[in-house]
Amino acid sequence: MSSMTVREITPKGFVSINEDEMLTKAMSIFKEQKPEPPVIIVLNSLGKYKGIIVEKWIARSHLNPDVIKVKKFTSYAPKLVLESSLSSAAKLMIENDLRQLPAFDGEKLVGIVTDEDIIHPAVMEKFGNTKVEDIMGKDLIVIEEDASVGSVISLFRDQGFSRAPVVKEGKLVGIVTDHDIVEKIIEPRYRLRLGDRIGEKVPVLSIPVKGIMTSPVITVSPSTKIREAEEIMHNRNVSSLVVIRDGKPVGIMTKRDILEPIAQLEKIELERLTIQFANRGAGMTEAQENSVLQDFNSFARRYDKALQGGTLFAHIKLLGRKYRESPLIHCRLQLRTRNGLFAAVGEGWGFEQTFKLSLDRLERQILKSKELELEPRFSKRFFREITF
Repeated sequence: MSSMTVREITPKGFVSINEDEMLTKAMSIFKEQKPEPPVIIVLNSLGKYKGIIVEKWIARSHLNPDVIKVKKFTSYAPKLVLESSLSSAAKLMIENDLRQLPAFDGEKLVGIVTDEDIIHPAVMEKFGNTKVEDIMGKDLIVIEEDASVGSVISLFRDQGFSRAPVVKEGKLVGIVTDHDIVEKIIEPRYRLRLGDRIGEKVPVLSIPVKGIMTSPVITVSPSTKIREAEEIMHNRNVSSLVVIRDGKPVGIMTKRDILEPIAQLEKIELERLTIQFANRGAGMTEAQENSVLQDFNSFARRYDKALQGGTLFAHIKLLGRKYRESPLIHCRLQLRTRNGLFAAVGEGWGFEQTFKLSLDRLERQILKSKELELEPRFSKRFFREITF
C-alpha cells in the first residue's frame, strides 16, 4: 500500500462553488449530497482554485448564512500532486484536520482524494486484521439525551469534536453529529423571516439533543477487525462507528483513527519516535514549537528503543480564553507504536506548560504498560513517579 500513489486512486470530478456566492448555496449543496456530503471546491471569478469549504465549519458558527459569503469560510487546503504516496496524503489530511484534499496534475485540478480512497487499499492488506480496540479513540465524551443542543454546539466548538454518542442511564441511545446540527437546527433557524409569526419561532438551542440525534446507531465490538469495520462504514456511508461493550459505549472509531497508522507506515520502519502536529492553526510561535520539540526529544531519547519506534500525534487547540496573556490550551496526545496505543489529555495555560503536562501523563501510561513493567530502569522510574 505504501508504494501506491495518488495518481492510482484520484477520482475524477468534483463539486465547486464561486467564492462570492452566499453560504446558503453551499449549505444546499451539502444537503443534496447527503448523507455523506463531500468537500466543496471554492473557485474565484476566473475559475481559479481558492480553497475548500467543509460542512462542519458552518455547524460551529453562529453567523447568518444568508448574508455571509462563501469566501469567509474558505480554507486553503494543501494541494496533492499525483506522485504523492498515500502515506504522505494521509499525513497531510491529519495535519490539516481535513478528510478530503484536492489533487493537481501540474496546475490543473483533476479531482478530490478522500480519506476512504486512502483507507480502502490499506485495510485490504495485513493492517486490516488489526482490532478496532487497538486504534479507536478512548478519550470518549458522551452526551445525556436531555442535554440541550446549545450545550452540544459549545462542546463541539470548544473541543473540536464533530460527533458524540448520546446515552440514557449509561446505555447508548443515539449519536449526534455536526451534520445533524446543520440539517435540523441551523438551516431551519435561518428560514425564519420577519414575516413569520412570533409563535412559530422556537428557541431551538434549548431543544434536548434527543430531538435531533440519529438513532439507532451503527456499532461494532472492540474485537471487530478494521477491515470489517471499514466495509460497514463504506456500505452504510458513515464516517464513524460507536464501539460498544454490553450496550455501553467504550470508544468511537472514525476514519481519522484509521488514517493515523497509515500516515506512519513509512516512518515506523525507521524504528524511532517521531512527532506529528495536527491543527497547527492553534498559533504556536517558532520559539514555542521549539520548546515543545525539546520536551518531545527528551521523551524520545528515553523510550525510543523500548517502544521500537512510532509516531506521537499532538492535537493542540485554543479554547478561546486567556490568563495573563497565556491562552487556555487543550492538548490531546496519541502515541502509536509497535507495542500499542497510548493516549493522554491535558488542559492548561500556555502551549509549553500544557504540552509538558500532557506528555507527563502519557509517560505515566507508558510506565504502567505491560511492555515496560519488567524492565528495571523503567520500573524504578515508575515508582518514583507515583510517589512524587
